[in-house]
Amino acid sequence: MENKDVPFLAEIWLNTSLKAHDFISKEYWINNKSLMIEKYLPNSEVYIAEETDTILGFIALSENCIASIFVDIEQQGKGIGTLLLNYAKNIRTELKLNVYQKNDKSVNFYKSRDFIILSESTDQLTLEKEYVMQWNKL
Repeated sequence: MENKDVPFLAEIWLNTSLKAHDFISKEYWINNKSLMIEKYLPNSEVYIAEETDTILGFIALSENCIASIFVDIEQQGKGIGTLLLNYAKNIRTELKLNVYQKNDKSVNFYKSRDFIILSESTDQLTLEKEYVMQWNKL
């Protein structure tokens, strides 16, 4: 990721979050966009998937944690999320993440890619139940 990419990545994050997390208020996501731009993305290890200078999606890592993985809505279902996740698996021996339990699509995505549910927790900002999931290199 380059600094110039941050606003576009935040836009992908916002649009995808609104669609995937419709059980959380729209205002929550809109109000947190500036944090993505100013804090989360600049302080993460971010890798992007792009084609002909068009960003298709990104994965943000913080040590062995997947802080976020988002694919542009128009590009979903084309294997980009798997490509990003496989890249992270190639540079780490363990990955953990939190995913909202109501986000069935993402939960199933991670399960089908060898992540297991370690525990359940509650996101303190949204009060939504989450799974803590983990993958380990064999």
